[in-house]
Amino acid sequence: MIDIGILGLGTIGRALAQGFQKSPRAGRILATTRRARADVPGLPNVIALSDNRRLAKESDLVALCVKPHQMEGVVRDIAGELRDGAFLVSVAAGISTKSISDWCGGRFPVVRAMPNMPCHIGAGITALAAGPRATDEHLELVRELFEGLGRVVIVEESLMNAVTALSGCGPAYVYVIVEALTDAGVSLGLPRTVARELAAQTLQGSAALVLASGKHPAALKDDVTTPAGCTIDGLLALEEGRLRATLARAVAAAASRASTLTPN
Repeated sequence: MIDIGILGLGTIGRALAQGFQKSPRAGRILATTRRARADVPGLPNVIALSDNRRLAKESDLVALCVKPHQMEGVVRDIAGELRDGAFLVSVAAGISTKSISDWCGGRFPVVRAMPNMPCHIGAGITALAAGPRATDEHLELVRELFEGLGRVVIVEESLMNAVTALSGCGPAYVYVIVEALTDAGVSLGLPRTVARELAAQTLQGSAALVLASGKHPAALKDDVTTPAGCTIDGLLALEEGRLRATLARAVAAAASRASTLTPN
């Protein structure tokens, strides 16, 4: 078992604390908060600290859950306090593992992670990439921890900006789609609460079927689309509105922005 330090107990830090507790590999879980306190509301098994350096001293794994522009200062501040054999996991968009390794003197393994918002309810997906000095054992341990938050995939670090744009930003695109479908239902006379439930569950169930069946989405689409039925008219309207191209442009734009957050 290892002691885990979560540096920065914001929204994503809380999700990590909840998910990591499910792993049999997790020992103590410590987290830094903005003010000194004995515990963390809603996370009774997490030890609250107010000092990043103390957290570094007491942790075998330090999860860096700070904003990209804060990362360099935080890593340099704790570098001298890290235990021998400790390693770092970054969840910051746009920050390369090489940069983090350089800021801590190149002495500690670094793994980069990109979880998304549904991780808060254990239904997310996280992409992992190994950085300098990170071994297969480090990557496997981090994978096991993040499985407490949902699915996990492993990619080359060169693809992490694409991951950020697709699955990291992707929930926002989905929320727009849910909102649009809800409004469409309301325009046809459905109560808003009913329209929202219909839209959200339809997306959730459809996505679950993609994962469970292993079938290509186009094949599943064809299964729904009967000749001269309602669905084909709706699909043709989507094509006229260039939904595919618009979503592709959204992902490309987000990836471009991710590449400019910090020097990599």
